Amino acid sequence: MAEQVRETVQGDGWAVGSLDGMGEGLGFRKVRRELGVESMGINAVVLPPGYKTPVHYHEEQEELYFVHEGEIEIVFGEDESNSFRLGPGGFARVAAQTVRHVRGGEEGATYIAIGAKDGYVGRDGRNPHGAQMGR
Repeated sequence: MAEQVRETVQGDGWAVGSLDGMGEGLGFRKVRRELGVESMGINAVVLPPGYKTPVHYHEEQEELYFVHEGEIEIVFGEDESNSFRLGPGGFARVAAQTVRHVRGGEEGATYIAIGAKDGYVGRDGRNPHGAQMGR
């Protein structure tokens, strides 16, 4: 078995990396830049305990949040009446124009934020030898 990846390695049409290899401490890890992602925005965010991100919305991109470790509270709207706590494995989808913010839990948190627009392309996987892939 191959060694575990820490630093980003890129090849012809692929890239692999590690959250730890993309930075240290609190804040953003620019996953898109590190791996050369072209069709979506993607960042990992490391929050300290209780830190509240700025209240914001987007003009065009829908976002998907995935909690990697710790807990976050995600709030939809400006009045905090729609508030949800998500732990490891938790997801939240947010339409572009929906106002939102995130707060780190008691232990802090790491989550992934993915943003894109213009929709799903459907199931387009193909076998390199021409055979259709099974469902």
